[in-house]
Amino acid sequence: MRESEDQRGAQGPALSVCVLGSGSRGNAVYVSDGATAILIDAGFSAREIDRRMRQRGLDPASLNAILVTHEHTDHVRGVERLVRRHRLPVYLTAGTRQEAAALHELPEIYCFACGDEFQINTLAIRPFSISHDARDPAGFTIGANGSRIGIATDLGHVTALVREHLRGCRMLIVEANHDPGMLMDGPYPWFLKQRIRGRTGHLANHETGRLLADILHPGLDHVVLAHLSETNNTPEKALAEISALVSGTTIRLQAASQSVPSPLLTLA
Repeated sequence: MRESEDQRGAQGPALSVCVLGSGSRGNAVYVSDGATAILIDAGFSAREIDRRMRQRGLDPASLNAILVTHEHTDHVRGVERLVRRHRLPVYLTAGTRQEAAALHELPEIYCFACGDEFQINTLAIRPFSISHDARDPAGFTIGANGSRIGIATDLGHVTALVREHLRGCRMLIVEANHDPGMLMDGPYPWFLKQRIRGRTGHLANHETGRLLADILHPGLDHVVLAHLSETNNTPEKALAEISALVSGTTIRLQAASQSVPSPLLTLA
């Protein structure tokens, strides 16, 4: 029987996370427990991902795998080149593999089903279904050494399943895509506004705030707001609105940037 996260060693190395970039022009998140290092998505060029990792003192050659949330270009652009450069396995749903033509011929692909936990070396990966206009999109919780982080971006609405998986995590990377007023008054065509605000589009700031308020617990240390629209949101708006909904807590709240990697965030 596989040992539990706690049995694997609460005294082991801490989980560390760096959001290399997040937004409609590219997404990638680095996660490591000191023994295993993975990327969740690789939506920038391989050269850009290498550059951003080195900017934060991270060695791209230390990567062990890439997880893919879904097939949209801003999440898979650099996958093929990174895989061939660093000889990495790729983990994704069967639906995502079918839709992402560039990934069909990669040398080492593992398909997972949402709801079925699996291991990548020392990391316990729990994928769950999210609501987005992709074939079979996934969010993840990643656990090691008694801690768990949750990643849920590109989702049009928050389901009970999403809440359940994110509950109890010590760090969350969660979408806060748009301010509804800026979206509706902005330059996007009507069909795109409807897509973004629909149930398979993207979360508004207040929806993210409600999610956090629903799953607050004393052990939640970090929240990173991700996939902010550069046209329909600002970091200041997102942080102000969501801070008001989680006031009175000790959560360290920050907004991920499209162009600059975050600091390396570590769960002690």
